[in-house]
Amino acid sequence: MTASTPDRMDRMTSVEMRATVSLALVFALRMFGMFSILPVLALYARDLPGGGTPFLIGVALGIDGLAQALLQIPFGLLSDRYGRKRMIYIGLTLFALGSFIAAGAHDIYFIILGRLVQGTGAVAAAIIALTADLTREEHRAKGMAVIGMSIGATFGASMVLGPMLEHWIGVPGIFALTGVLALAAMAVVRWVVPTPQVSRVHADAETIPGQIGMVLVNTELQRLNFGIFSLHAAMRGLFVVVPLALAASLPVDRHWQVYLPIMLVSFVGAVPAIILAEKYGRMKAVFCSAVALLCLATLLMAVFIGQFAGLVAALSLFFLAFNLLEATLPSLVSKIAPAASKGTALGVYNSFQFFGLFLGGALGGFLAQHVGNAAVFVFSTGLVFAWLLLALSMQAPPAVRTRLLQVGVRDAAGAQRLSAALSGLKGVVEAVVIAGEGVAYLKVRSDAWDEIGANNLINKG
Repeated sequence: MTASTPDRMDRMTSVEMRATVSLALVFALRMFGMFSILPVLALYARDLPGGGTPFLIGVALGIDGLAQALLQIPFGLLSDRYGRKRMIYIGLTLFALGSFIAAGAHDIYFIILGRLVQGTGAVAAAIIALTADLTREEHRAKGMAVIGMSIGATFGASMVLGPMLEHWIGVPGIFALTGVLALAAMAVVRWVVPTPQVSRVHADAETIPGQIGMVLVNTELQRLNFGIFSLHAAMRGLFVVVPLALAASLPVDRHWQVYLPIMLVSFVGAVPAIILAEKYGRMKAVFCSAVALLCLATLLMAVFIGQFAGLVAALSLFFLAFNLLEATLPSLVSKIAPAASKGTALGVYNSFQFFGLFLGGALGGFLAQHVGNAAVFVFSTGLVFAWLLLALSMQAPPAVRTRLLQVGVRDAAGAQRLSAALSGLKGVVEAVVIAGEGVAYLKVRSDAWDEIGANNLINKG
């Protein structure tokens, strides 16, 4: 058996660094196009044939989520069979095609078609799987963290740059730029991202079909799945009506002046709370407080939808809660999911997220059209309040983190023996060795665990 030395564990290789940074760039290039259209699409679409219908605007905003919800897991599974890069090329090609369809659209229906095709390029799972192929177990969490940070930074930048781009090149130009960025992402995959020597299934990063049923019936994970669904439904519904409400008091090319301070404050404000949750073991308290803040923010938006200052204040609270929850929810999934089912739990979680995007857009548009703009936020408040009740009644998550160790075990009996031995070590909450992967998945207490003992057990074999 083999175990990593301290030097190997402390530093990424140049290939791992290159893989991590380049794949984070691929994510950013793709997500910038998806995000930058959000603050301006409703304003543009209302002047298109058919765009005077808020419901169709909402469908245009949310339809990409439906396609991603249905296809992101299949794309990941197909990448196991046909190759990571091949499936990423296919997905980015579809994404670029949808962008160019939307860029040339002359009515709301072709916008919807273009957004739907964009969503079929659901490459997230394949990119995560490629990241796992290109990073060793002890560094994989770092790679995933860099990708997560790139998505968060891209979201914030997109909210600010979207209105600027609308002024400079128009919404068709943003869609065209999105297509060009997708092609640039393909070039990065081709010439910058390393090609793995071997691709295999990674239980910590990929969805395992046989584990989906077990994950779906886990009541603690159900709470988190409902949470991410509610969070993104509220966020996508917001963009059905808020850009129009802001435009009543501020020209669209100046909307960045609203989004810039909101994004800066929300990112900076979330950091102390994340540290309190992770470092000092106050995860449930911080998490429930963020959900309560989100509930308050959506309620205030319903009250102040027609008042500029009140709406901006409510938006500030919303995105502070949003960014905090975006950071803590995946961490909670990792803490709660069984050690060998983390990838499946995250895959199911992401599917609920995408379904939330679709429902938030479509139902938000329906409510805005038939009831009124405030109804969008009343619905969001009800959804988030139900989530708050679930969050308050959840078990406090264990103060654990996941560690992956490479092992040389290749038979089921040896894997079972090593699992039992590792489980008996101080600070190890759960240990599962998967012989086919040659990996030990451990959940260990954040304060202290017997890492030396674990390496000794692995080396003894």
